[in-house]
Amino acid sequence: MRDAWRGFIFPNIVIGIMKVSRIIVGPIETNCYLVSSLEELICIDPGDNSGQIIEAAKKLGGKLKYIILTHYHYDHVDAAKQVKLALGGKIIIHKNEKPYLNFQPDEFTKEGDSIKFGNEELEILLTPGHSAGSISLLGKKEIFTGDTLFKDGIGRTDLPGGDEATMQDSLEKLKKIIKPGMMVYPGHGEIFKT
Repeated sequence: MRDAWRGFIFPNIVIGIMKVSRIIVGPIETNCYLVSSLEELICIDPGDNSGQIIEAAKKLGGKLKYIILTHYHYDHVDAAKQVKLALGGKIIIHKNEKPYLNFQPDEFTKEGDSIKFGNEELEILLTPGHSAGSISLLGKKEIFTGDTLFKDGIGRTDLPGGDEATMQDSLEKLKKIIKPGMMVYPGHGEIFKT
């Protein structure tokens, strides 16, 4: 039954003027997000099914400004090059992921950097533990947590760059930042509201 949702493009969720579309991609059902504001888009974690991501982005319209990778694992990055070739946009990942990459991104990001598109801005939060450079993206009423935080759990810490103690520190950090009523967009599983 779970396989029936793979590649399914969920309807837009509108938050103010920000629109978030989720596409479940790849064999381990990664959440890829297309986020639009005015005439600009960002793509978060294009891990697979590049054709579906490209088609969905074209339907949304506007210019793809950034392709943001929350961490280096294949299920979050494998379609990034194809999406960039088709739609443009800069591939961005945290600088701590550099030793694990087999491709060259356009930019490395760091804690406190801002992703600006359309009328929106997302702040880069370094939330390591799942990997050394795992990031979350914080907006006004939403947060994209990659594989740091899911609705019913957290990301594993036993892969290269992962660390259990660091993960606990990141979860404490998110606990202080995530306010009641925020929408949480994880790297896998259900979107949820706090």
